[in-house]
Amino acid sequence: MWKLNEHTAVVLTTDFFTPVVDDPYAYGAIAAANSISDIYAMGAEPVLALNIAALPADLPVELLRDIMRGAADKCHEAGVVIAGGHTVTDPEPKFGLAVLGLVNPADILTKKGLQAGDALFLSKPLGIGVSTTALKRGKLGPDALQTITEWMMRLNKDVAELAETCDLQAVTDITGFGLMGHASEMAKASGVGLEFWYDHLPIHDCAQACIEAFTYPGGAFNNRLHFGKNVFIDPELSENQHMVIFDPQTSGGLLMGVPAEKVSRFKALANERGVDVWQIGRVLAENEYRLLSQKPV
Repeated sequence: MWKLNEHTAVVLTTDFFTPVVDDPYAYGAIAAANSISDIYAMGAEPVLALNIAALPADLPVELLRDIMRGAADKCHEAGVVIAGGHTVTDPEPKFGLAVLGLVNPADILTKKGLQAGDALFLSKPLGIGVSTTALKRGKLGPDALQTITEWMMRLNKDVAELAETCDLQAVTDITGFGLMGHASEMAKASGVGLEFWYDHLPIHDCAQACIEAFTYPGGAFNNRLHFGKNVFIDPELSENQHMVIFDPQTSGGLLMGVPAEKVSRFKALANERGVDVWQIGRVLAENEYRLLSQKPV
């Protein structure tokens, strides 16, 4: 983030990854939505993007065209101009975007700013990593694949506008480090603790079978190793269940700290605008992390 003057700052970010679905158009659209999400998470308006592609030399041109078309359509939806990009040859496909956004410095959203008593809201269901791993193992049906694909392709534009309207301060997007990883970054920056309620976590219906089958990706175990050392896990939760907070998400939702006095308005506006949000926990004064089986009475 670079401040140009008193009224304008530039936000620049980049992200790319290997395919998470087989459909090339969907892959391009998901990669674009995921890359643009970082701009929304900082309260900025995305305006310009560059394609970043590393693709096999023998990839049929039709597939390349579909990847680029998926990204272009998603950028158009976001009001972003693709100004060019760069491609190299690589035996393993990789695709994403470098995205530039603009924001008033007074409106910047950061990971810092959580206060004890804030409600924690999430804007997309969890379970993407465990589901896409099941897909790679041939254990995810077409209906389930369609559901998670549509969610990964969904922009965080509307929820970012909701956060701006409600003048929130602490926001981040949930991606590769999973819910606990990205949330703990917010907590450390703010000097607070966190409490999540498993019975309030939005989890894709289609991911439940994958959770029961324990098809978590390797990244989930890396996340637990790194971020789970100081997390209290309710003994009523099985390993299959509690691993969902460490599950890596592709193009996940925004995690937002909403001050208690703003919760009613936040929920009312979300309902009025048709924006999906779920209250999943709260911010603690003490510096500790908890995953409870249900919300305390």
